[in-house]
Amino acid sequence: MARMKFICDAERCIECNGCVTACKAEHEVPWGVNRRRVVTLNDGLPGEKSISVACMHCSDAPCMAVCPVDCFYRTDEGVVLHDKDVCIGCGYCSYACPFGAPQFPTNGTFGLRGKMDKCTFCAGGPEKHGSEAEFEKYGSNRLSEGKLPACAEMCSTKALLGGDGDVVADIFRTRVLTRGKGSEVWGWGTAYGKPGEAKTPTGGRS
Repeated sequence: MARMKFICDAERCIECNGCVTACKAEHEVPWGVNRRRVVTLNDGLPGEKSISVACMHCSDAPCMAVCPVDCFYRTDEGVVLHDKDVCIGCGYCSYACPFGAPQFPTNGTFGLRGKMDKCTFCAGGPEKHGSEAEFEKYGSNRLSEGKLPACAEMCSTKALLGGDGDVVADIFRTRVLTRGKGSEVWGWGTAYGKPGEAKTPTGGRS
């Protein structure tokens, strides 16, 4: 069975935050929580890179290891989810996660602790798929509809890849092996021909 994974191609990410907006809109994420965010390294300096970060649905998830009430569980597709009815809001998972994925919703001036919230890989939660209770607690369950996560589908440069880990790895591996410099990072030379190359008219759309 497919194991779902995310990969973000730092060479393609343009820090547009489209993935963040798509996630917020798709799941009506609580105020103060960003299930996905874009992090920029060396901002304004040579070698600046941006990367989209969320729960990476680890095979050996530290959040699962430290949770004292075992509210985290892994689906058959390898997606790490949590049961908000079991969660006690202790915050251990927030400290353990290297990606800062589990977060407290922020309500009021100083914020109130409550049930933890995190990226679900658009796979919902333990409630019945497509139910109102599932959407209220966890957002849309796109995976049960045969769709990919909204953040990956909305990425304009296809920097963020989400889906079957083997397929995603193959796509990224092909990019790395064929990647050049400058415009070739994007593959524009492949799409439009390199300077000086004669193009053969096709007489129609490709």
